[in-house]
Amino acid sequence: MLIRSRLQCAHVNKVPQSSRYELAITATARRQLAESLPTSIAFAAYEFITGPLLVNPQRVGKQLMAPLDDRHSARRGTYRVIYRIDEQQMTVTVLAVSARSDAYRTP
Repeated sequence: MLIRSRLQCAHVNKVPQSSRYELAITATARRQLAESLPTSIAFAAYEFITGPLLVNPQRVGKQLMAPLDDRHSARRGTYRVIYRIDEQQMTVTVLAVSARSDAYRTP
């Protein structure tokens, strides 16, 4: 019953396409989604990236602290989606999708 009511109300919460952010995915993140991550994690991350992340990227993640303060991080279980937000261009750039233990390492 609860599931049915959520599905019936889902169309009410849809955000107009014009207010969504554009998506850019780096080669590293693309490779992680296609090759490195388990299939179920990659699928969940892709759905998140193409859905809630583009609607409201500030709300679904948090800004990181220095030296990564130009980036945001969103949780998906034990995995993290690392991304940048360009407010002027209305673009979200996904930089990496990796396990929490590896996500915040800098070269």
